[in-house]
Amino acid sequence: MPRNLLLAGATAMLAGCAGMAGLHPAPPPPAVTAETVQATQLASYVNALQTVVQGTPAEQAEVLAAARAGYEQARQGPAVLRYALLLAVPGHPGHDAQQAQRLLREALARPELLSPIERALAAVQAAQLEQELGLAAENTRLVAENQQEQDRQRNDSSSAALARRLQDELGENTRLRKELDEARAKLDAIATIERNVPDRKQ
Repeated sequence: MPRNLLLAGATAMLAGCAGMAGLHPAPPPPAVTAETVQATQLASYVNALQTVVQGTPAEQAEVLAAARAGYEQARQGPAVLRYALLLAVPGHPGHDAQQAQRLLREALARPELLSPIERALAAVQAAQLEQELGLAAENTRLVAENQQEQDRQRNDSSSAALARRLQDELGENTRLRKELDEARAKLDAIATIERNVPDRKQ
């Protein structure tokens, strides 16, 4: 068989196979599952949090502004959660633990608007914020008590100094009264002598 015929036959066979492959449709894309959606949501939150923690000030401001705009537009569900999570991150200018706690309570008040992973994330962050704010309140209380104790000690020192001064003045008054009594006694003695002097002359 001539070589050209062999090549022509092989080409025809390959073309036939290619045509048969075209008869079979491509496999459908994988179905979107709840796990896939949750993983995508979690990755989105983590990326935003990472930007707020490690990004430049401009990147931080951009992420926070976008989250705030989303919250102001929707005011429910994931938009509230995203903004709360970003506000809860310490160490950046937009950190506001009290506002974050309020938003998390707002988000958890309507759990049906959150996915299971979002509810879990909100609950964990809310517990952490409660502890953080509790420690801050305790620190404020201790500082106030310390200031009050210092004020009391200063007042006690002032009172003690005043008491010492009063005692010194009482002692000085006693000394002066004694000297006055002695001076009066001398004057009385002199007056008595003066009265007796004319009697002797007579």
